[in-house]
Amino acid sequence: MMRAKAFWAAVMLALPGWSATRLKDLAAIEGVRDNQLIGYGLVVGLAGTGDRQQTLFSPQSLANMLERMGVSVPGATIRVKNTAAVMITATLPPFAQPGTHLDATAAAIGDASNLQGGLLILTPLKGADGQVYAVAQGPVVTSGFVAGRGGNSQTVNHPTVGRVPGGAIVEHAAPSLPQKGSVHLQLRYADFTTASRIAVALNAKYSAGGTPLARAENSALVSVTVPSEYAARPVDFIADMEALTVEAEQPARVVVNERTGTIVMGREVRISPVAILHGNLTVEIQSRVEVSQPAPLSTGTTTPVPKTAVAAKDEAARNVVLPQGATVEELVRALAAIGSTPRDVIAILQNLRASGALQAELEVI
Repeated sequence: MMRAKAFWAAVMLALPGWSATRLKDLAAIEGVRDNQLIGYGLVVGLAGTGDRQQTLFSPQSLANMLERMGVSVPGATIRVKNTAAVMITATLPPFAQPGTHLDATAAAIGDASNLQGGLLILTPLKGADGQVYAVAQGPVVTSGFVAGRGGNSQTVNHPTVGRVPGGAIVEHAAPSLPQKGSVHLQLRYADFTTASRIAVALNAKYSAGGTPLARAENSALVSVTVPSEYAARPVDFIADMEALTVEAEQPARVVVNERTGTIVMGREVRISPVAILHGNLTVEIQSRVEVSQPAPLSTGTTTPVPKTAVAAKDEAARNVVLPQGATVEELVRALAAIGSTPRDVIAILQNLRASGALQAELEVI
């Protein structure tokens, strides 16, 4: 009962009124974006937990690396269990300059069982265009470990993936769009109403009754011309513009997570006149084992006898009637009043959407 009360309290707290949101939280600047990097490398120094004989590319990579260092060793003869082939990933932030340190992630791609204590050797990290933007090297820190040996072992978290904190160094800055004559705002969630409100708010602040500087191109893009007083200071204009507050439009949507029983609903969700009849049929099967004991001095044996009991309980249906123009808040209060559980609410919402009574998008994740 306490869990049900906590659930309904959480639902009611998720139904706040409208509030203005910073433009910085609603939109991003076109061209100011992260870039993903990837590379292939080797982790050495493992305590016998590296790749085994089944992984062919690991000894070949080690032989190629030794060849560049002047040591010629045939790859087929290498059997080093202290080396593991890994894929390295990192995220290059916008405007990152050469010399900036980044965190990298190393993940085993062979049959290595543990990267704990390993050292990632120099690995180039490339972008989608094939250019090298960073190099990574350093100790691999894992959040898990393996204890024990053979069939008697314990694994905690994921020991075949680790991080190299600050191990990647930027060599080349990523290309970015210059922020000069105009700025394009990309909405994080496309919506025509929100885009129009952003353009209106920008024109009201910077146009001052003159030619509008902002225009909504579509539901996800707003074009803004840099004012003349900020022509030499576009960064200052972007910083001042991001502090502007706009009332964002929230679509009528209900998000349901069937695995956890979580439901998130907006206040603007409307429900057509409908009557809800919901009941439960519970079938409970109990099985217990009794012991049949033979009489003293008899030739019988003690025998377990299973006893099975079946009970069915059909609860009375609970009825909810919603008037015209009812909101989701009224639905929540009505379902809470009849003692509905989160699973009951999920079933009711799915049936409301199927009948066309729920005037909102139902998204199941």
